[in-house]
Amino acid sequence: MVKFGKWLGGGLGWVLGGPIGGLVGFALGSLLDNAEVSVQKFNSSTSSNTSYRSQGTQAGDFAVSLLVLSAAVMKVDGKTMKSELDYVKNFLVNQFGESQAKELLKLLGDIMKKDIPVYDVCIQIRQNMPISARLQLLHYLYGISKADGDVSQAEVLLIDNIADYLNISGADAASIKAMYYRDVESDYKIMEISPSASDDEVKKAYRRMAMKYHPDKVTGMGEAVEKTAAEKFKSLQKAYENIKKKRGLN
Repeated sequence: MVKFGKWLGGGLGWVLGGPIGGLVGFALGSLLDNAEVSVQKFNSSTSSNTSYRSQGTQAGDFAVSLLVLSAAVMKVDGKTMKSELDYVKNFLVNQFGESQAKELLKLLGDIMKKDIPVYDVCIQIRQNMPISARLQLLHYLYGISKADGDVSQAEVLLIDNIADYLNISGADAASIKAMYYRDVESDYKIMEISPSASDDEVKKAYRRMAMKYHPDKVTGMGEAVEKTAAEKFKSLQKAYENIKKKRGLN
């Protein structure tokens, strides 16, 4: 049996309680050795009144949160696409390796069989996960919705709601969404400014966004998370370069 508590890397902390713990407890029970977490611990955590361990977000916390929200997004339109599963699998493989990703995909399958209280899950995440990690979660979810190239409005609407539940500002959510859903104003949306912004405002916006989205903000969250943060940072840089080119700025 896979040593779940061992190979999950950064470990599991606050996700063991609350609605997330209730969702994944039984499924995890089939993966655990006689180790650090028992099924009873998960089952006793399902009540919203139960206080669970609160600590810094680890790679394992992020991965389990991603699985739960990914399941909600993939279920909402009544169909699960292979491209969506592949998108999640690629993250898990990059984060944990092939064998561990295989086990987590089994966990995902079990989670998808359950009713997911999205609002309650998001509140738990919001209370325990820093904004930099929540932004990364949103980034992945928009990526999943676009994975097969066929945009599901039900998925996009749910992700928009998740952004609100996670207390992510409308400007931040629009910035990330614009990286996946392009239009003539996408570069400005990514920069969180309007096309009417002055050249000076454009430069200030880039400095502000560069600080907010710098990959150093998610150091310690795992290689795959850090890699995606770096890719998002490149999207920001590209948007800035596109605007500068259109305006003839140095």
